Amino acid sequence: MNYFNRISLFSVFAGAALLAASLVAIANPDVVKKDIEKKFPDIKVEKVTKTNFGGLYEIYANNEIFYTDEKTTFLVLGSILDTQTRTNVSEARLAKLNVIKFDELPFDQAIKLVRGNGARRVAIFEDPNCGYCKKFEQDLNTIDNITAYIFPYPILAPDSMDKSKAIWCAPDKLKAWQDTMLRGTPPTNKGTCDNPIEKNVALGQKFRINGIPVTFFEDGERVAGAVPKATFEAKLVASEKSSAKVSLK
Repeated sequence: MNYFNRISLFSVFAGAALLAASLVAIANPDVVKKDIEKKFPDIKVEKVTKTNFGGLYEIYANNEIFYTDEKTTFLVLGSILDTQTRTNVSEARLAKLNVIKFDELPFDQAIKLVRGNGARRVAIFEDPNCGYCKKFEQDLNTIDNITAYIFPYPILAPDSMDKSKAIWCAPDKLKAWQDTMLRGTPPTNKGTCDNPIEKNVALGQKFRINGIPVTFFEDGERVAGAVPKATFEAKLVASEKSSAKVSLK
């Protein structure tokens, strides 16, 4: 091989190396994060992760997941479904990313409901004017061996705050809550006692709870909406197993 051929060959390899290096730089999650934030200044990106699906990058921001390519030339707003397992990958990932430390919740700011031995614990954020929450409460009161910490979270209507404070200030908080949610008879006191309702609003905002009801299970995962009783029971079982594994480590 003559000198000029060696130079040409070297140029090809050098060019390929530079191209590969540039692609690696572009594909770096930190670079993707900066590029997204530059293009969308209102979005506070918390985490960028390379997925196993079509080279997409998962963007976690504002308590939501969306996707982009390595050059951030497009955004995909929606869920990824795994065709092999038929599972909603995005939903499962979001549940993991939104995990909280259950035992660090301020339980003194919640109304406590105990059924059976109370062994299985959940925390629920609900508004006294929420129709879905009322339906959920009906199912909740048929589930055995559960302790539910109910956080009044008034975000729906102008009088939601007044109702929540009145419930908290009633002589029997749980009865007042159930009278409101199950029987449509909220308490009539003025709700002027010392209460944590505004703290609950701040807590819900911290957790980015925008829709209700939202349930946190003992393993720290959340489930949004008034899920069917069978689904709720299945999640209780899964949460028990997950918590047991953690305690054994």
